[in-house]
Amino acid sequence: MRRHPAGVTIVTLDSESGPVGFTATSFASLSMNPPLISFNIALNSSSIAALQAAGSIVVHLLGEHQQHLSQRFSRSADERFSDESLWARLETGEPVLHGTPIWMRTTVHQLIPAGDHVLVIGLITRIHNENDGEAAAAPLLYHEGRYHRATPLD
Repeated sequence: MRRHPAGVTIVTLDSESGPVGFTATSFASLSMNPPLISFNIALNSSSIAALQAAGSIVVHLLGEHQQHLSQRFSRSADERFSDESLWARLETGEPVLHGTPIWMRTTVHQLIPAGDHVLVIGLITRIHNENDGEAAAAPLLYHEGRYHRATPLD
């Protein structure tokens, strides 16, 4: 699957032991009505138990300027939120990463076991979009083990 390019997302949530987050490249739009998204998480992930207990999450669609965040959230769990200048909490408690062009707060709608992963389906309850057309940030892409930016073919 490394030959299929994917947009890079970071999923964050609040847990009893503090903020939890991880990088995910399996993000997909699932339904417009109701507004549903999906992504997968491995059963052996350090974040799986917190995700299974969470009622809500925030999915961040990273811009090309946020490669450092993707790398940070791919490291050990204790390093992910160690720099408090990179994030804040929403009024509902979930951590949100500063400077992310688009993020979505979702409630956990459904968890579906799928092989060695869990398919997470989220119902969008809030969307934050910093893109205003001309200043839109290009998405951060991952392909063949490297980060890329989207460029038009025109």
